[in-house]
Amino acid sequence: MERLAVEGGKPVRSKLLSYGHQWLDEDDIAAVVEVLSGDWITQGPKVGEFEKKVAEYCGVKYAVAVANGTAALHAACTVAGITGGDEAITTPITFAATANAVVFCGGKPVFADISKDTLNIDPDKIREKISPRTRTILPVDFAGHPGDLDEITSIARERGLVVIEDAAHALGAEYKGRKIGCLSDMTILSFHPVKSITTGEGGMIVTDNEDFYKKLRVFRHHGIVKDNAGKGSWHYDIYDPGYNLRITDFQCALGISQMNKLDSFITRRREIAAKYNQAFADIDEIITPAESKNVKAAYHIYVIRLRIEMLKVGRKEVFEALRAENIGVNVHYMPLHLHPFYQQRFGYRQGDYPNAERYYEQAITLPLFPKMSDGDIADVVQAVKKVIQYYRK
Repeated sequence: MERLAVEGGKPVRSKLLSYGHQWLDEDDIAAVVEVLSGDWITQGPKVGEFEKKVAEYCGVKYAVAVANGTAALHAACTVAGITGGDEAITTPITFAATANAVVFCGGKPVFADISKDTLNIDPDKIREKISPRTRTILPVDFAGHPGDLDEITSIARERGLVVIEDAAHALGAEYKGRKIGCLSDMTILSFHPVKSITTGEGGMIVTDNEDFYKKLRVFRHHGIVKDNAGKGSWHYDIYDPGYNLRITDFQCALGISQMNKLDSFITRRREIAAKYNQAFADIDEIITPAESKNVKAAYHIYVIRLRIEMLKVGRKEVFEALRAENIGVNVHYMPLHLHPFYQQRFGYRQGDYPNAERYYEQAITLPLFPKMSDGDIADVVQAVKKVIQYYRK
């Protein structure tokens, strides 16, 4: 049996392969340079052009670009009316920003456990968590797999709730033949370098609701409202303070260029996921990601789950062994209710969400990004098989 690198053997790769990475080409660079050579650096014409391009892609009327995905969540929660004493139901398996945005508004994130197959929030658990204080539902399209959006929307309509879909992982994904972005009251996107497309940092809220759209634009720019009738062209009013959440023109130029490649990026992500699925299909110690029949997942990340009971070691040892082979594995995510802040502020405890906790004990994220070569994919497969074989009972 081949000796593992973590025990002094030769690693599969000589250089670390990261779990995610941007893909920029000469067209992207030229688009940014053109803007930097012009008159606009901050908010300029490229912002509106980028917003229009994403809105058209998603099939919605309106889009508001902001500084990052967290800012998008904060803005969406604010204009949805979350305030002190309100509750927002979301999943414990998400990046902290989803729940933090609720806290920023003075609200309480109420977690509902995940489904065992898709790892998305379970609609039945949402129903159990609704209270008179519930104002919003924040489903997360985890790993780029859309949640059960029809059922979640139905629950929201029954109770008069706003659905803010956290699709930071899912631009380019489809649900029942429709692009993610047009299926919820507001949908937030992220353009971090490991996401479907990148603007370096950046985020966006897309919606068909004109009232939300107008409020988002004001919130993005300090709460400034310009109504100059009889007051002078310089005049503006602030009724509710906002934030400086603006994105730059050169970032949006990059986003426009990246959008031209989005579908090819998603195609490549799905090709890589299919290769992984095939390679790991006969390894009993591994559970590969599920994809619902009515979904086309974007595969922002590819998470395998380990059947720990079939191995001689735990997840930590498998993780460290893969890292030693220069495979840049990661873990997405530690359940939010296990973080000290959420336990101390809201009283959450270990054991509250058994599906989420079980998932976390098993999960390892493998590298997946469009620029990966077939050789990179083969290295990941070889390393996973090497480590699993070594630790197999």
